[in-house]
Parts: sequence; structure tokens; C-alpha cells
Amino acid sequence: MRLYASVPPRRTLPLTPSLVLAAVLLLVGGLLLAYPSRAGAAADPLISHGRPATSSSVEDSTFVPGKAFDGDPATRWASAEGSDPQWIRVDLGSTATVSRVRLSWEAAYAKAYRVEISADGVTWSRLATETAGNGGTDDWTGLSGKGRHLRVYGTARGTSYGYSLYEVEVYGTLDGGPPPSGAFTVVAAGDIADRCTASSSSCAHPKTAALAQRINPKFYLTMGDNQYDDALLSDFRAYYDKTWGVFKTRTRPVPGNHETYDPAGPLAGYKSYFGALAYPQGKPYYSYDEGNWHFLALDSNSFDDPAQIQWLKDDLARNTKGCVAAYFHHPLYSSGGHGNDPVSKPVWQILYGAGTDLVLNGHDHHYERFAPQDPSGRATPGGIVEIVGGMGGAEPYPIETVQPNSQKRISGTYGVLKLDFTDTTYTWQYVGTDDQVKDTGPTYTCH
Repeated sequence: MRLYASVPPRRTLPLTPSLVLAAVLLLVGGLLLAYPSRAGAAADPLISHGRPATSSSVEDSTFVPGKAFDGDPATRWASAEGSDPQWIRVDLGSTATVSRVRLSWEAAYAKAYRVEISADGVTWSRLATETAGNGGTDDWTGLSGKGRHLRVYGTARGTSYGYSLYEVEVYGTLDGGPPPSGAFTVVAAGDIADRCTASSSSCAHPKTAALAQRINPKFYLTMGDNQYDDALLSDFRAYYDKTWGVFKTRTRPVPGNHETYDPAGPLAGYKSYFGALAYPQGKPYYSYDEGNWHFLALDSNSFDDPAQIQWLKDDLARNTKGCVAAYFHHPLYSSGGHGNDPVSKPVWQILYGAGTDLVLNGHDHHYERFAPQDPSGRATPGGIVEIVGGMGGAEPYPIETVQPNSQKRISGTYGVLKLDFTDTTYTWQYVGTDDQVKDTGPTYTCH
């Protein structure tokens, strides 16, 4: 436990009014030094509460990294047992100047660790170093670091177990003042569960599921082709359910073309597995709200169905939220093997006319982001931002023909989209299964 103040030596002086006042001031000052949690909190606000967090591992699904940033002293993050190094990190949402970090250790503490900060989640700078930790509470004050991401990087365990923290509190100031209201995080991916299990080192969907669970978002989106090859119910149960199915109740899926191949009938296994999660409004397309965002979950297998098109128009006409996001399987624009899919253009025209901000797709097995554009592919500030996120676990596709307005493309690296929304803005990161940020998108303001 880190100490900050020692008892001053005693001496006897005549009592005068000025000395009494000085003694009072000294006592107050000593209390502020002895209790930095009070002094620090008054000087610099807590900026890490509720922010999205990731970690190198978790002991089990009870001890996810978000528990170290929830403000509840009874919940905690715990790493896998018996191995070094391990780490936990938090995304502060924007660049911050960090002045204080307070760590509340569980019995499984770190004997040696570093507190580090990073602008991009890739390159880290050291803020503080501990080489003789003994658990309890470590309160690092007087720090001076600038970045968006902060992590605690444990290099030597104090016990035979793992690392475990009740709370990680980061104090400082965010650039531009307090974060916007209504903030929440979503994890998204498409093209997920090949017919393989974690017993195979080449099986990717257990790794993307573990990453998605470590991020611990508000909810999860899938952009179709959830289960390969023919999306049988038996395959959903044997493969998808063992990985992404762990957080099934927090998932809001849409179907892809592979969900239509089921010999029992198009979408039969998909509907049986997800039930009302995929059909909350009685159809394989639906909408819902979160904060100031309206989300549209669409079935691009049936974009030629007049009923879905009319429903989409009516739904957008009723929408009262300031920001709109849509997700479906087939991308209108893609630089991958499937390329551009004109089946989505009429829907894009409807979305564009309604001022939609963001479209998420799968189908091509790579990551790609586009600058804002209109349905005809013309770059425009008032256009739709499209992201292809088809690296959830199926075999990667190469980049073939780079499309206009394509800003970034990654193939061969499995991962998920980590999307950060506020009442007025959105941004995202493409995170690989090695927990490294492979790409960070711009921050856009809603139309």
C-alpha cells in the first residue's frame, strides 16, 4: 500500500492567535495530503467510469474488464491464473491529460507492474512503475501523461493466482471538456462461425468471441453469415453457440446469404436458434433505439420484397432520434472478392434520403472503411459512412479492386469493430484478436 504523508515531529510553541490559525491550516493541508482520494478527486474529475475496457485475459465471464471501471467496489476484473504478463486497459473516449491513477487490488495483486498511456492503443509511454507492490490500494498522484488509452501492465504476480482489480480510477481532464452525453459502445462483426472449435488452433471464431467479450459492450451486432456452411440449427448449436452464443441474449443479429442455404428452408436454423432476438417485430428485419441513435437491422436477402421496403420507409418516417445507423449483410461498395452489390442500392437511396449516418456490412471477409458518399458513389460530407466488417471468423478474402472513397483496407487479420457512440457523434476501431488496434476511424458528427 502506497503511503504519502508521515507524522511531523512534535515541538512546543507558545499559543498565539496566528499560530492557532497556522495550526488549523496545517492540519487541513495534512489531511489533504494524507487522503489523496479526496484532494485528487476535487482537483481532477474521474474520467474512466463506465468507459469501454479490454484485457489480456479473463478468469471467466464473471470477471470481465468492465467490472474494474463500474464504480462498484464489490465487482472486479480477474485475469487468467498462473501466467505473466497480463494487462487491463481502458479507452477514455478522447485524448486526456492524466494526473492520477488509483488501483484497488483484490487478494491477487501485482508485485510488479507499469501504468502506461497511449494515443492510439499501439505505442505506450510509462506513467508509473511499481517493483515491490504488496496489494491493497496504490494511489499514483502527480502524474503527467497525455493520451486516449490507459493500461495497467502486470509483469510479476504477487501470488500464485492471476491479477485482480476491484477498481481502476483514472483522474484528469479530457480535451474539449467532459465527454458528450449518451455514450455507449457496441461490438460488431459479420461472417463468423466456421464449422470448427477451439480445439483447432486455426479456428478463429473462438478468438473473436473472446475479444468481443473482453470489450464488454452495451450490446453486440452481427452482419450476417453467422454460421457456416448452411446455417443448420445443429451447426448453430455445435459451433456458434459455443463462442458468440455466450453473449447471445445481448446480440442483435441479421441474416446473411448462408442463412438461406438451410435445407429445412431459408433462415430456418437462424430463426430457430435466435428466436425473438432475430424476429422481435415478427420479421427478419426490425429496428430499435439506444440513446439518441435509431438502429435498423435489415435482411438484405430480401431487398426485393416490397413489404420490407415499405416497412423501412414507414419506420424512418416515424423515427425521432437524431442519429441513424443501419446494418445488413451485402455491402453496396466493397473492394473484396464479392465487390459492389447493386442489390443494396435502392435501400441506400432510402437511407440516404432519410439522413442516415452509418451503414455496417459483412459478406466480403475483410475490414474496410469508406469516406461519406451518396448512393452513386460520389464523395459528399452529407453522405453515408460504410464499414465492411466481415472478419469475425470465416476464411479471409483478398482485396481485389479498390473502390473510390475507400480509405482503409485490412485483410487476413481477424477481429471485431468496436464502435463508440454518443448523442451527437460516432467513431470506431478495428481491433485484432491480439487486442491491438489495427485502424481507428475519424470521429463524425451526426447529420
